[in-house]
Amino acid sequence: MLETVLKIAFVLILFALAYKLIFNSNKGLTLFEMHFKDGKLSSHKGKIPEKFKQDCRALAKAEKLSMTVRCEKQGDVRLHVSANVGDNLVQQVRNLFPFEYYDKKTADNSKLSG
Repeated sequence: MLETVLKIAFVLILFALAYKLIFNSNKGLTLFEMHFKDGKLSSHKGKIPEKFKQDCRALAKAEKLSMTVRCEKQGDVRLHVSANVGDNLVQQVRNLFPFEYYDKKTADNSKLSG
């Protein structure tokens, strides 16, 4: 009796572990998230660069977009735009995004001493 309970517990633990490994989305740190509905900014989270926010609002208003824009830091910065938006509009949003704001390199001071 005890053996069957231990076997069932072991199998359940294996299934739980496999589920975590398969369906665990390896998301990074979410820097910000914006939700647009019918061209208006309905909600947002995080610190959004002001110029990017203004430009996205203008683009969403002009095109009457319903979309989600999310920025994640996973080693490097990644911008995710919801799939219901056309490729040309996704590219316009990516062109507006200030990647250089997040990709600040540290200065090499080794040549300065001497």
